[in-house]
Amino acid sequence: MSERVLLKLGGSVITDKASAGVIRTDEIERIANTIAMRTGISLVIVHGAGSCGHPEASRYRFSSGVSAANREGIFVTHMAVRRLNDEIVRALRNAGVEAVGVQPLSACIADKGRLISCEYRQLECMLGLGMVPVLHGDMVMDCSSGACVISGDQLVRVLSTSLGMKRIGLATDVPGVFSQGRVIPEITPVLAGTLSLGDSTHIDVTGGMRGKVKELCQLAEAGIPSEIFHFSRIGEFLDAMPHGGTRVRGAENG
Repeated sequence: MSERVLLKLGGSVITDKASAGVIRTDEIERIANTIAMRTGISLVIVHGAGSCGHPEASRYRFSSGVSAANREGIFVTHMAVRRLNDEIVRALRNAGVEAVGVQPLSACIADKGRLISCEYRQLECMLGLGMVPVLHGDMVMDCSSGACVISGDQLVRVLSTSLGMKRIGLATDVPGVFSQGRVIPEITPVLAGTLSLGDSTHIDVTGGMRGKVKELCQLAEAGIPSEIFHFSRIGEFLDAMPHGGTRVRGAENG
């Protein structure tokens, strides 16, 4: 059986987060070509929303809940992220990758802003056929508030466990997690509690680097390590080679 790998593409990598709705098509094509060159792995891709979704979610004030007054924002925000997903899937397929978009709005449920269930059996079937599912941060229905935004990082946490991922990598616009101007090679949940992690300088309704480390520390506590690295090193990550980033692990991972 091929090694199962989950790759998450940060929203700041695939969009211009300073400009609403601007997709970095050239970068997406480069990433797609890098992925297409790697075989022998069973890959799931998750991507952030970046400037395709975060501005809409902020405008409709979903953090205060959903009612008849702002419910149209569920559709508006979902379609903004789906447009980005379509571009990524198109680039991957043009590069020869058997990619297919999967929409969390139709497959997931949350409660109080936290993802509590995500149907994954269809992903198992896709992986069995050699396909590459591509999911994304999205609007999902919420048992408490009606609907909420769930980040790609939450999806990483849930799917890594459900699908038995062997390697998990987050490609970002920075080389890893920084402390005092340097990349921290390894983080444990205990160490993460002592760090001051800044949030995104652009509109980000899902928590920036702080949110990433929080989700990955939960994986680490379950015995599942993960890695954060600069997107220019995606090839090294897929090849299981050093990439100069940060590894998030539990004490038992060594």
